[in-house]
Amino acid sequence: MNDDQPFLTDDELALHDEVKHLRQEHADLDAAIEALGHMPIPDQLRIARLKRKKLQLRDEIVKIESQILPDIIA
Repeated sequence: MNDDQPFLTDDELALHDEVKHLRQEHADLDAAIEALGHMPIPDQLRIARLKRKKLQLRDEIVKIESQILPDIIA
């Protein structure tokens, strides 16, 4: 067994996969917001909705990451 690799439970692996998926979705939203911003007449309402969704994703990512790596009180 390789001691360099930490043992991850199935739950931890699922959380890592979820974070990866959410990060990709966050990046996709960022690209969509950027593209909409370059349109001749940007749809500000749609951009605002996408930004709100992006913030929700960021909150979800932080929440899951805190489950993976809980704060250590020294």
